[in-house]
Amino acid sequence: MEFFNDNGADPLKPSLFELIAQEQLRDLLQPALKYVLAVFAQRYPRYLLRIVNRHEEFYALIMLVVERHYLKKHNASFSENFYGLKRRRRPHVETERATAAVGGIPAGESLRNREIWRSLFFLVGVPYARAKAHDYFEELGGGASSDVLDEGLDARQIQALTDQNFKGRFRRVFKTIYPYANTGFEFWLLLWNIAYLFERTPSYRPWLNWIGVDLRRLGLEDFRSASLATQKSTSPEARRNFLARIRRLIFTSPRLLLDSLRLLLPTAIFFVKFLEWWYSPSSPARALSTSPQGPAIPPPSMLPPHPQGIPFDRTSYGICPICHKSTNNATALPSGYVFCYRCAYDQVEKHGKCPVTLLPARVWQLRKVLV
Repeated sequence: MEFFNDNGADPLKPSLFELIAQEQLRDLLQPALKYVLAVFAQRYPRYLLRIVNRHEEFYALIMLVVERHYLKKHNASFSENFYGLKRRRRPHVETERATAAVGGIPAGESLRNREIWRSLFFLVGVPYARAKAHDYFEELGGGASSDVLDEGLDARQIQALTDQNFKGRFRRVFKTIYPYANTGFEFWLLLWNIAYLFERTPSYRPWLNWIGVDLRRLGLEDFRSASLATQKSTSPEARRNFLARIRRLIFTSPRLLLDSLRLLLPTAIFFVKFLEWWYSPSSPARALSTSPQGPAIPPPSMLPPHPQGIPFDRTSYGICPICHKSTNNATALPSGYVFCYRCAYDQVEKHGKCPVTLLPARVWQLRKVLV
């Protein structure tokens, strides 16, 4: 494992496992938020049902604000900052020795507006486009064949899917090409990950080269600069002026909220995933609610009376079908019907069968019913 965790002589170059971990955290945000919205939409459908129906747009708008804030303040996306990574403008010539001699973070490493908007395009725009493409593919029937799809459609819908206009041809072409395009895209990213793992490429994603940035671990100078920025914001000069303090509170409240997402969102994801696991069919919650001997066996269905047997009234509870009196010392036959003990004993001893169903019965098969 040392080979896979070591990226050469550069200690600030992140390993592939760190990069994949931060991507997995980003991929968990959308389903977790969708699950929470769906739960609350059941209680407040008037306010949240529209948001749930347009979840992709709502999530993309939120992530646009969050990712832009983290890129401008921390030079990293939300998940990258959570794992202690940052984005820097890739220098044409590496200046580690000059930086070590002078100290501090070079001014040219900070992201400009061009790098920020390019990063937002791949952090928010591309995932949104892929999610909409997947939803459209599922709307067209997904991987189901046309025979299976046509069974649930009426003639008008079938004609709309098979017409020869541009829309119909686009649907057929999209449904055919999308699985191969999506698989090819994932395979392309896999090859790039392997190339990064064996140091054949400086970045684990191909578009980082076009953006002009690369990913690095946070170093000692990054923590020092963050500490100095915190001290400046809480300096005595800023605390003396009441109006300046109120103004600072108004402008920094949204920023504090966005910065708190670094801890709130992973905690919410863990809580949501825990609830999904707890209420899953194989969870301990289901195991505790069931008997250790297995599920309860339902009683057998009552046998119908035989046409040649004695009449039996299902509504006359507590009445013996033989003597038509109140059941005395209730006794059940193997057929399930209940009689008086003396009536049942005499009937089975003489005829050897149940008087209602005419099923064979023996005296030793009589069972008293304790009420």
